[in-house]
Amino acid sequence: MIRPLRSLLRIFATGALAALPLAATLLIFGWAAGVLIKWLGPDSAVGRLLLSIGLGVGASEVVGYAIGIGIVAAAIFGLGLLVEAGLQRSFASAVNALLQRIPVVGTVYDLMKRMVGLVRAQDENGDGVKSMSAVWCHFGGPQAEGNSVALALLSNDVPVLINGQRCLAVLIPTAPVPVGGGLLYVPEHWVTPADVGVEAVTSIYVSMGLTSPQYLPRADGAATARLKAPENPAHAA
Repeated sequence: MIRPLRSLLRIFATGALAALPLAATLLIFGWAAGVLIKWLGPDSAVGRLLLSIGLGVGASEVVGYAIGIGIVAAAIFGLGLLVEAGLQRSFASAVNALLQRIPVVGTVYDLMKRMVGLVRAQDENGDGVKSMSAVWCHFGGPQAEGNSVALALLSNDVPVLINGQRCLAVLIPTAPVPVGGGLLYVPEHWVTPADVGVEAVTSIYVSMGLTSPQYLPRADGAATARLKAPENPAHAA
């Protein structure tokens, strides 16, 4: 009686794990849609603003809301054209000069502008997440036996001097959400290049290490076998 029940539970757990990625994706999109409706829906402050913009053209609230969205989308598209054409510098300078005069708003705007610059593929200075390189951070140094190693991103390859020691800034992401993490300044000799790209680092952390064999050299089978837990004789019986 116990064995058939365990078999059914194992099959159910397998199916649940197989459906988990799809369920998580649907939950994330549902949460994002709820946030958008809350902040941009017709009953929100932004929605009422869009209605006020569009009602000057449309008769009904639905048409006015749609027209308001279209006007805002066209304005964003026009800003994108300015950026592509390289004509946004004067506009950005005027906005920066205006917002930086407001004490709190200027600080928040500057912080958000820096964050957006980090996640863009390339910004004005050529920096960004894609410009980072994957490295190994050997705690204690690469020659220290038995010490931990972390797959990290090298923020900048220019060493800085901390307490008389040359150090590098490395970002160690968190799993399974690699958008967070810790920024560490470690001795320069602790850092060695990793022969993988930023996309591989993201995949490894999101999968909590499951995709490591796809990007990193595999060890031999004997070494892997030593990590397997011994079979429980009582369970096997």
